[in-house]
Amino acid sequence: MDPSAGAPPAAAASALSALVAPVRFAVKDDFAGAGRLAGFSSTLRETVARARALGAPADAPLRGLLAEAERFDALAGEARRAALIRVAGHLAALVEVPREVAEAARLGTVKPPAPAAAPVPPPPWGPSVTLDTPLAALPGVHASPRGLLEERGRLTAGQALEFWPRAYQDRSTLRRIADLPVGQEGIVLATVQAVRQRRMRNGRAMLEVSVTDGSAPLGLVFFNAPPWKEKQVKPGDSLLCWGKVSEGFGARRQMTNPELERYQPGDSANFSRIVPIYPGPAGWQHPALRKVMKRLCDELAPRAPEDLPAPVLRRRALLGRGEALRQAHFPAAGTDLAAAAARATPAFRRLVFEEFFFLQLALARRRRGVKVEAGIAFDAGPGAVAAAVARLPFQLTRSQQKVLGEIARDMARPEPMNRLLQGDVGSGKTAVAFAAALLAVQSGWQAALMAPTEILAEQHVGTLRGWLQGSGIEVALVGALARGAAQKEARAAVRSGRARIAVGTHALLEESVAFKELGLAVVDEQHRFGVRQRASLIGKGTRPDVLVMTATPIPRTLALAFYGDLDQSKITELPPGRTPVETRLFGESQRKKVLDAVKAELEAGRQAYVVYPLVEESEKTDLADATTGAEKLARALAPHAVGLVHGRMKAEEKQAVMGAFRRGALKVLVATTVIEVGVDVPNATVMVVEHAERFGLSQLHQLRGRVGRGAEKSHCLLLAQLRQAGVDARERLDALCRTQDGFELARVDLKLRGPGELLGTRQSGQALLEVADLYRDEAILDEAREEAFALVEADPDLTAPGHRAAARALATRWAGRLSLAQVG
Repeated sequence: MDPSAGAPPAAAASALSALVAPVRFAVKDDFAGAGRLAGFSSTLRETVARARALGAPADAPLRGLLAEAERFDALAGEARRAALIRVAGHLAALVEVPREVAEAARLGTVKPPAPAAAPVPPPPWGPSVTLDTPLAALPGVHASPRGLLEERGRLTAGQALEFWPRAYQDRSTLRRIADLPVGQEGIVLATVQAVRQRRMRNGRAMLEVSVTDGSAPLGLVFFNAPPWKEKQVKPGDSLLCWGKVSEGFGARRQMTNPELERYQPGDSANFSRIVPIYPGPAGWQHPALRKVMKRLCDELAPRAPEDLPAPVLRRRALLGRGEALRQAHFPAAGTDLAAAAARATPAFRRLVFEEFFFLQLALARRRRGVKVEAGIAFDAGPGAVAAAVARLPFQLTRSQQKVLGEIARDMARPEPMNRLLQGDVGSGKTAVAFAAALLAVQSGWQAALMAPTEILAEQHVGTLRGWLQGSGIEVALVGALARGAAQKEARAAVRSGRARIAVGTHALLEESVAFKELGLAVVDEQHRFGVRQRASLIGKGTRPDVLVMTATPIPRTLALAFYGDLDQSKITELPPGRTPVETRLFGESQRKKVLDAVKAELEAGRQAYVVYPLVEESEKTDLADATTGAEKLARALAPHAVGLVHGRMKAEEKQAVMGAFRRGALKVLVATTVIEVGVDVPNATVMVVEHAERFGLSQLHQLRGRVGRGAEKSHCLLLAQLRQAGVDARERLDALCRTQDGFELARVDLKLRGPGELLGTRQSGQALLEVADLYRDEAILDEAREEAFALVEADPDLTAPGHRAAARALATRWAGRLSLAQVG
């Protein structure tokens, strides 16, 4: 009872106490019985009248009870809850009440939240702090968010500012608790009433915080709450709370594991604005991380140097770099959240443009540098080309002739050739490369052909020796030095110049391999080789011409972005006699259908491949799968002979198995992905891919290209664990079944996997493109390329005053990432 209120006589108090039981019933368990309190208006009126008759003074509490009686029975929901809070307050002022009624009464005395005293802001970072300052050296940065950034490779302030949000939340509008819709996220400003820590049945801690804003109560529940969480809040604190609203016990609104911040005047990183959500788990210290990022944006982003030339900024209507960084993390009020998450805002447009611009600037300078170097002017006129092509036992297609003409024109010029040759599986790139090699040989120079696998290198040697039979031109196979006398002889032939064409894998890069006069370097399946490996081969000559080839079609944007310094050629048609390959997808339960299809082809005199995945992380398991699979197939397909080839076999063993398959002695070849590239057996009409969901789209397309090389109809049968396959894997498999077009498949692959895997640089530890997206930002790439190439044309060395900042950025901030894109 409130001692300040006039106490009613004992008889009147006893009469009023009759209200305690129904009020307690209604308010306990978070007002669970409020809706079941019937006829309470009459009870109130009669009780007040009896108390008055027994001498209770007609003061405010009694008048308040009488006023509530006039309308109580007509009220429902939040209005009835509010009325009960008022009734509890009046009753508590008149008589002793139990704990539940007293707590309900206190809800009516909650005052509007008062802001906490403004904390003393940390001193601003001085001019010595720059974007290059390590996070560990920044004063006032807590170790926890700093550690999270450093784990992601963000060691400096500038690198932290390039840790881009993955999504955004609009926390700019406060809601009343009573207005929060269940199932949606919202933000409220409320006062803590009670804090309770308890143990759940499983022994884990649960923290319950009761808050209200005067419109309704709200429960905040924290599961597995650490001990410091309870100390973070206390009764009377004013809190900003953000979370998803659910319906708790007794129909009370509740937030589970919400984000909290003490309310205080000033600018908040976590509330009253659009806030960033960074990559990482949900409980990934986002509030603390945002505070660090907000300070970086406020204090250091304005110091970001402007690397783009001013005329480019004006022409393309781009934001300055500092403002773009700030808006990328903390967009202005009213920004479309979906556009921000899709990186389609003016801030991200600037950052995407910048990323493309410096990539293209590096390519433009490299391209210009190659063009002004002294190279070799080969005899590559029509007569020389005709003499080279005459060695081939077939006619080139129109597309092959066009591409060879482009290569010949490059080789005839005095500056070095740097050309990328694209051609789908089986399009005849090897024949074009052979003709180019003969142009070099006919002019008195040597040629080198580097292949990604020993099997392919051996096949190339066999093919080239067949085409050159009787010409007197020696072709050397350069393998591992450990193979003894034959390899020593091959190296000696290359070094002396007797061997005019050298074919090999990485062995060509060994120090013991030297050329007398290397004039042309051909790199087959170039994405299998790193930048340094290609440079090492080129370094074995005096700036030889370079032809890099790929059977993995490259989408236009990828080609512009990462091969923009190379001239490009495409073989767009297949040789006569190549037939489309029927591609079908099967689940594990349909394995018998696949085996029946293979048997039918074998009975018709054809041959088949069965390919298993092989990845480094599970190499032992994968080899076991392939070995076991070969044994099972040998029994299931008897009497047809089955052979096995994998990367751990000795070269002689692989050669023997592959030779038996080419001759037809083996009908089925079980293999890991060593047969992915270049193996040519026209009689093979079936390709079975085990665990197809584990392969990339370009790998599957390459494997499919191993069949369909003869006149007979061919089949690619994909066996997949469809239930375990993710959405991306299923999309890859469906795309392969849908189209034979390598360039369409490359676009799908680019969309699903990004440029890193397509270029073979995913393992580099650094992203090629951190903010730009080749699939989404093609128009911006075109603009950036136009500006970069125009700049290098006008100022090749970037020495003009307005271009020096771009030159510095190219040599420092962008140097590491751009090295991944080098080709020649």
